[in-house]
Amino acid sequence: MPWEGYHMLKIKPQLLLSATLIALSPSLFAGTLDTIKSRGALKCGVTNGLTGFSNPDKQGNWEGMDVDVCKAVAAAVLGDPNKVTYVPTSGKTRFTALQTGEIDILSRVTTWTLSRDTKLGLNFAGVNMYDGQGFMVRKDLGIKEAKELNGASICMNTGTSTETNVADFFASNNMKYKAVLFEKSSEVASAYDLGRCDVYTSDKSGLAAQRLKMQKPSDHIILAETISKEPLGPAVRHDDDQWFDVVKWTLMALIEAEELKLTQANISSQASNKNPRIGRFLGTSGENGKNLGLEKDWAVKAINAVGNYGEIYDRNVGANSQLNIPRELNHLWKNGGLMYAIPLN
Repeated sequence: MPWEGYHMLKIKPQLLLSATLIALSPSLFAGTLDTIKSRGALKCGVTNGLTGFSNPDKQGNWEGMDVDVCKAVAAAVLGDPNKVTYVPTSGKTRFTALQTGEIDILSRVTTWTLSRDTKLGLNFAGVNMYDGQGFMVRKDLGIKEAKELNGASICMNTGTSTETNVADFFASNNMKYKAVLFEKSSEVASAYDLGRCDVYTSDKSGLAAQRLKMQKPSDHIILAETISKEPLGPAVRHDDDQWFDVVKWTLMALIEAEELKLTQANISSQASNKNPRIGRFLGTSGENGKNLGLEKDWAVKAINAVGNYGEIYDRNVGANSQLNIPRELNHLWKNGGLMYAIPLN
């Protein structure tokens, strides 16, 4: 037998085994987009209730910045922002819900970190809010800065980056503290409000939201220090590049729309606009929709549903909301912020 033939004979079983594994591997053919289209609804993992981000209103309708991301994706994929099933998750259960397929997208004030991107098998589609962790205390304690918190008892969520950030901050400043841990944000806020701890720590936006629920909101202050970087954004599972692309580019479209001054009010009147970038955005030129496995006007549907990024921010957490959080880092790049849409070419 020629050497070449012997060699091929020897490796043939291995090739067959590899081919079989590839054929059976669900990660290579996950098909989340097709599953959602067939199901007729997007399953979105949200918080158990956080004002400004994901929270049911008095009628039980979910609203907030993270909710709007899911509505935009549903509009782009299914043509209807209301075709979303919201699944409340805690800091402890959110990743399992995504990993097991209970949800299609996690849009829940979740920080993008290396370990989550690798060890937990997540793909972050981008950042929809740049935030940072801080501390809230009662005014009558007379605390002016975080370095005065040595020995304090601190209420916080378990299963989050919050624990690591607090440990790092106190260790680096040679300070001690007592952690008082709870799974749900509502439990943390309630415990702090009832005096079970001296300090409440979380992302500053979350502290602003939870302060509204205190018995006497004006009795509490958020200290000036920001002890961490918290780039918050939606995440999907590894190994489904098409679905990752859909969520990523929907988020980019929200930011791009603000750059192009396309709003919920004017998006439908742009058909005659000669700007090539707007033409690609509308789907009247190029093949963006086809390349994503969506209709050509997918981005238009997203903006019709929730508006551009600036509208989403102002409505839920910014100037037109109860929270009134300054945009700062969340301004567009050309206005001094970090929000920058990758070109929709």
